[in-house]
Amino acid sequence: MVFDLVVFTKALGLCAALIMAIGAQNAYVLKMGIQKQHLLLTLAVCITLDGLLITAGVLGMGVLVQSSPILMSIARWGGAAFLLCYGLRSWAAMLRRNTLQVEVQPEAVSALRALLTIMAISLLNPHVYLDTVVLLGSIGGSYPLPMQPSFILGAATASLLWFSVLGFAAQALSRYLSRPIAWQWIDGITGGTMLFLAGSLVMS
Repeated sequence: MVFDLVVFTKALGLCAALIMAIGAQNAYVLKMGIQKQHLLLTLAVCITLDGLLITAGVLGMGVLVQSSPILMSIARWGGAAFLLCYGLRSWAAMLRRNTLQVEVQPEAVSALRALLTIMAISLLNPHVYLDTVVLLGSIGGSYPLPMQPSFILGAATASLLWFSVLGFAAQALSRYLSRPIAWQWIDGITGGTMLFLAGSLVMS
């Protein structure tokens, strides 16, 4: 294994851009943070599942992608096209002033129910596999084998940082994070990051 800071940073930015977009998983983490219910359990499940899916995607897709130069080209250009569309969609969501409604008054939720809910949200969402396994796996798998651990580490670090910040910040900033303007900023930053990464992927 050779730690590559450039690969690590690209994976960090790519994964951050993907998971920062408004979605069911983020909404549930935000809800648990605002309502102060089973937050650590929720974060642990999100981070662990992300790490496992990222690793499986990079290693599995990596073997497939590196077996063919054509597949490597498809992974690069397909990933860039996906990032471009996703980035533009984030900007469109920002301009539409989409809202993310989270009830501040908590409804009692058992630990088992919280566990089953976040697992269902994480594993039964097709976008999770498209983003984490297919997109991240294809891009990460296109790097030489010694650099793939750096990609996995970067992507997993983004997941760890984002979910931790989102969950714990929600406890202290629930009044602000439940406002549409906060997610407009997140959508705007997400869109810009994804467009930048799409360009860097094409130029690489």
